[in-house]
Amino acid sequence: MAINLPETDVVVVGLGAAGGVAVLPLTRAGLNVIGLEAGTWMNPGTDYHADEIHNNVRALVTTGNKVAGEIPTVRRSPTETAVQQARHPMMNAVGGTSIHYHAQSWRLNPWDFRARSATIERYGAAYLPEDTTLEDWPVSYADMETYYDNVEYEVGVSGVAGNIQGRINPEGNIFEGPRRRDYPMPPLRSCDFLDHMLEAGRSVGYHPYHGPAAINSQPYDGRPGCQYHGYCDRGGCHVRAKNSTDVSTIPKALATGNLTVTDNANVRRIESDNTGKVTGVTYIRDGEEYFQPARAVLLGCYTYENIRLLLLSRSRFYPNGLGNNRGQVGRHYFGHWDIQGGTLVTALFPFDINIWYGAIAQGVMVDDWADDNFDHGGMGFIGGSSLHVYTEKHPIGAAAMGTFGKVERRWGSAWKDFIKINAGRTQTAYIQTNTFPYEHTWADLDPNVRDPFGDPVLRITNGPKRNEPMAAAHAADKMEAWFRAAGATDIVNTGGGAGPNLSTHAHGGTRMGLDASTSVCDPWGFSFEARNLGLIGGSVMPTAGARNPTQTLQALAWRTAQHLVEDWNGITA
Repeated sequence: MAINLPETDVVVVGLGAAGGVAVLPLTRAGLNVIGLEAGTWMNPGTDYHADEIHNNVRALVTTGNKVAGEIPTVRRSPTETAVQQARHPMMNAVGGTSIHYHAQSWRLNPWDFRARSATIERYGAAYLPEDTTLEDWPVSYADMETYYDNVEYEVGVSGVAGNIQGRINPEGNIFEGPRRRDYPMPPLRSCDFLDHMLEAGRSVGYHPYHGPAAINSQPYDGRPGCQYHGYCDRGGCHVRAKNSTDVSTIPKALATGNLTVTDNANVRRIESDNTGKVTGVTYIRDGEEYFQPARAVLLGCYTYENIRLLLLSRSRFYPNGLGNNRGQVGRHYFGHWDIQGGTLVTALFPFDINIWYGAIAQGVMVDDWADDNFDHGGMGFIGGSSLHVYTEKHPIGAAAMGTFGKVERRWGSAWKDFIKINAGRTQTAYIQTNTFPYEHTWADLDPNVRDPFGDPVLRITNGPKRNEPMAAAHAADKMEAWFRAAGATDIVNTGGGAGPNLSTHAHGGTRMGLDASTSVCDPWGFSFEARNLGLIGGSVMPTAGARNPTQTLQALAWRTAQHLVEDWNGITA
């Protein structure tokens, strides 16, 4: 029997990148908020280490065991038996995956918000990918600009703007949408390798720029600037210069006195009444079951758990899962397939390059071949890829490098000699491709695999893609040209890969839209069916840009929370 707790105004499930932002506008407006987090607080002074084995081999230890017990299964078609993966790209902790992400913080391109209509206008309807369920976003870049700006200043983002109110700065991204003002901090510092790649990119007609990062390039909000010691790819920042929500927005929300953080809370169900209205959340903490009633609930977990919690939250009103009476929960799921085992372009230089340590977000970007920034006529695909060269390399990781066919085997004295000379002369590009939803790709509950509580884990059915591999292969060739212009002598180019089984950039499954028959939530992120349930995180995104989604999902979370404040009586009535 669950222990009933006093009612609160809002429950936010998950205090990661999305939930950790949403609590700030809610609490500043005076609403009482309870944040439920499956993990607990990390201690930067004791939990984070400049240690490659600790961070990059054993992986940063997450708090609690929830994530390890709910890893989704994957299959390529409905005729296959889904197989559970070895690891899950989610972290349980206050701050969530914003603790161990790369901190690359881009806005989406204006084209991303209307990819379907823009494609039809320029190339015709026949140019849309086969079997796609692509829809335009129900919001535009102009609608999002205020919320992007809020996140950049409240979380803290360093960078150089390329378009301030229509004024183009070639030192920034000339393809970006117009913004009201520059970033609150200048970009992270450069180095000789990045300067060299910047010049090489310009020599072949590209428009490289220093990418934005949610890392302090100078003291900001009472925290120091980056120390460039590395380990940002899988570790937290021990000096609090990386602006994860546990050190940026959540402390500000706590300072209002209106936020209560309940850690180690494993949410099992979102409850609803016989009218379809959400009434609160049931969770387990220290072996006890609790029911936390609330007038509104914001679901802000990682994409996989957002989908799963809705499907698990069945009731008489919602026999197929909360907000799923039209069968849209789990549909239109997709991920960035190319950044994990997909597209790979690695270069070997005949000279040492300065890439040891630093930060992945401390990089140089090219957007010339992303989105619709180039003419796709006759190419047979839409979208494209961003190209990113960066620092951040460590000895153990470097020893795993390929040998470009120059050494017969990857062991022995000849291999050791090759590594000693070349470990500091090679780097792999970070390539991200626009990805879209399809009829043959979705998420549902696995009937055969269960978590420690006895609930089904999520199952991903990931059908074949044609558009994304073509777009990625095109970008890989452009990356190869950039490396060769920089003096690389040997290059491994895998072209466009089939993609990973799970994605660290998972999107969709609770898509926002204008049509309740093809989407789960409205343009403000609230369920079409359970009106006091807000959905935040990557699961609401209709498309993925050719860049990391974090800043966009944070801007969406702010927008959803702000709308709840402004239409409180209408949403909670």
